[in-house]
Amino acid sequence: MRIAVCPGSFDPVTLGHLDIINRASKLFDKVIVLVSFNKSKSRASFSTTERMEMIIAVTGHLDNVVVDCYDGLLADYLKMTGAEVIVKGLRAVSDFEYEFQMALANRKLYEGAETVFLTTAGENMFLSSSVVKEIASFGGEISGFVPPQILDTIKNRLYKPEK
Repeated sequence: MRIAVCPGSFDPVTLGHLDIINRASKLFDKVIVLVSFNKSKSRASFSTTERMEMIIAVTGHLDNVVVDCYDGLLADYLKMTGAEVIVKGLRAVSDFEYEFQMALANRKLYEGAETVFLTTAGENMFLSSSVVKEIASFGGEISGFVPPQILDTIKNRLYKPEK
């Protein structure tokens, strides 16, 4: 069984993330969407449990996708689960440089780790969780950026109109 891990902070999950997860689910027997922790990012807008629940809500139709979380080295998680592939989405050349370094580091930490890069769909090239959070915080329209199942959850959390 070919197990792939699709790691990210998913704070919140976007249509770009969902596109990569959908495509990975067609390539591998099992895909673990891993809510991981990026120490270089500021405090999360959603708890780990909330992020996992949102991902479950939007991937429920994918029988071979499961959601998990881990607060450690990705290479260690791969060893622990028997996964061999890391799936990363790339929006632009600037993403590649960082992700390429991470792929090499993971391979050095765990010889069995392979990284597969999936390029984003053109309509998602600009899309990130940070963009969604910024627009939503001002009450902007984000329905074209996030799955409809979680739209209200995101808007209700992030939009804080001034009184």
